[in-house]
Amino acid sequence: MNYLKLIRYQNLIMLALMQLIFRYGFLELQNIPLALADWQYILLIVATVFIAAGGYIINNIFDVETDTANKPKNVIVGQYISETKAYNLYTGFTIIGVALGFYLSNVISKPSFASLFIVIAATLYFYATSLKQSLLIGNLIVALLLSFSVIIIGIFDLFPLTNQENRPVLGLLFGILLDYAIFAFIINFIREIVKDLQDVNGDSNQGMNTLPIVLGVIKTTKLVFVLSFIPVILTLNYIYSNLFASGLLYGTLYGLVFILAPLLYFTIKIWSAKTTQDFHHLSTVLKWILFFGILSIVVISLNIKYNA
Repeated sequence: MNYLKLIRYQNLIMLALMQLIFRYGFLELQNIPLALADWQYILLIVATVFIAAGGYIINNIFDVETDTANKPKNVIVGQYISETKAYNLYTGFTIIGVALGFYLSNVISKPSFASLFIVIAATLYFYATSLKQSLLIGNLIVALLLSFSVIIIGIFDLFPLTNQENRPVLGLLFGILLDYAIFAFIINFIREIVKDLQDVNGDSNQGMNTLPIVLGVIKTTKLVFVLSFIPVILTLNYIYSNLFASGLLYGTLYGLVFILAPLLYFTIKIWSAKTTQDFHHLSTVLKWILFFGILSIVVISLNIKYNA
């Protein structure tokens, strides 16, 4: 169980599930050719998950002091798993992930795409070792990497087969993936700031340079309140313009109940949030919003297919 905690298996399961949803709950329903066979797409998921697992491990290695202050019960490295073994696991996961990325890049005849996996792995390392301590840089990197895990689906499954004839259709599908990637980026960026609010005391003791430390908890909370209107407005506009206007009843109801309503709940609650428990709760709310937001692609796709 300690090894599973080390790689934050819940987050990895969500990452894998997200990529499965986009492939089999969206792209497969469009009756279009895809570049990767099913087993090759599974390898893409494994590559993504393994590199992410390596990122979590290296982050845990360098977060021992901070986690000891913020979440002492969650400290794994040095207590249950030695630092040497953790480094070995990090190296193994990262090498396998990058190697799979190299293989898949050659499968689609785009060997240069292997550099994407190398850059992601390197970014995760530098995030854990130095960038995490920079104001907002760490938050942006985490949010960007999650959103890129959506974009990479289009890069490997759509882009290689794009030609003049199918460009409009595949371009539209890639654009939809990009919309969801932007949604994932915004939600995760806000969530990272909320997590900084949750960990402000331990981060301050470790000399971190997070937004709550620089601005203070109250000002940062109000800033998050303002930022929360961005996904609310974008979601409301998307539901009205793309779902309601198209007569997609089930998609509209799903968006209102499972995405917009929780977003409004978050906006209301963040204004008065003060305690670590408050911020932990709201961080969890954002995680569920992200999950239901991703799942909406299945509901919308089925609603369009059966026109119900």
